[in-house]
Amino acid sequence: MAKPGNPSAGRGKKGPTKGTGGKNKRSLEGRGPTPKAEDRAWHPAGKRKAAAERYAAAGGARKPGGSAGGRGGNPSRSKAKKDDDTETVTGRNSVLEALRAKIPATAFYIAQRVEMDDRVKEMLSIANHREIPVLEVTRPELDRMAGFDGVHQGVALKVPPYEYAHPQDLLEQVIDRGQTPLFVALDGVTDPRNLGAIIRSTAAFGGHGIIIPQRRSASVNSAAWKTSAGAAARIPVAIAANLTSTLKEFKKQGVFVLGLDGDGDVALPALELADRPVVIVVGSEGKGLSRLVTETCDQVVSIPISAATESLNAGIAASVALYQVATLCAVRE
Repeated sequence: MAKPGNPSAGRGKKGPTKGTGGKNKRSLEGRGPTPKAEDRAWHPAGKRKAAAERYAAAGGARKPGGSAGGRGGNPSRSKAKKDDDTETVTGRNSVLEALRAKIPATAFYIAQRVEMDDRVKEMLSIANHREIPVLEVTRPELDRMAGFDGVHQGVALKVPPYEYAHPQDLLEQVIDRGQTPLFVALDGVTDPRNLGAIIRSTAAFGGHGIIIPQRRSASVNSAAWKTSAGAAARIPVAIAANLTSTLKEFKKQGVFVLGLDGDGDVALPALELADRPVVIVVGSEGKGLSRLVTETCDQVVSIPISAATESLNAGIAASVALYQVATLCAVRE
């Protein structure tokens, strides 16, 4: 008789079920086909794929017209926004420059009883020639489209989301044209108006493009378009998946990396710069350059200012540096 409390009492011994292979069936089935290299997170191809996906999520696509051409088929150039997620360009200079640059606009808005000048007449002419719909709207409607602090001057243009270039493409194109590259890279600049001002200054002083990081950066939106006074239609902006890595790659190709910081070891007027490719790195007004970017720079310079002024904003600092570099290069030519 079984002892009390023994739950197995009275039961017979049970062996493996016939035909199941016992408990080790799964070990006999194998692990299936080997995953592709790009699907393995630790593999270099997998790391490249992950980087491409992060870059695409930041909007890393080429501008229309091939300003970042030569690298078709790279998934990092795909659009991050939906096709119907348009931007509104406002202001007469910005709208006219966008039309002249043949940005693929979807609609041109003009205020009722707008004051006609040569710019408005040219806008209408281009819009009609390109068969862009011209819509007459009320000023309150334009106010709404321009946003809280937007100044539209009676005109607005609907354009697709800005498509960014790739830093390496920009560098190669400038070199292929036989020019000496001059770029501006932004480290932590988050105000789109500062970005727009820097785009405008880059165009004014003969620069070839802007490089912004994938994260913690302003984007080319309607505010940047407006502040650039239309220069955003001519000066390409590229997204770097990792700004520090991009600057290191530029250095390998002979580009001098010049950082701007209030604690720089050399004052900008005393800078001795050979006639060589340059990328000027501008930090945020509050924090300045990040540690890794500072360590990557070939030279960190400061802009002498009055003791009564704590600092310059990013847009003004970039303008001063661009003027100085452009002047040095002009003297050596």
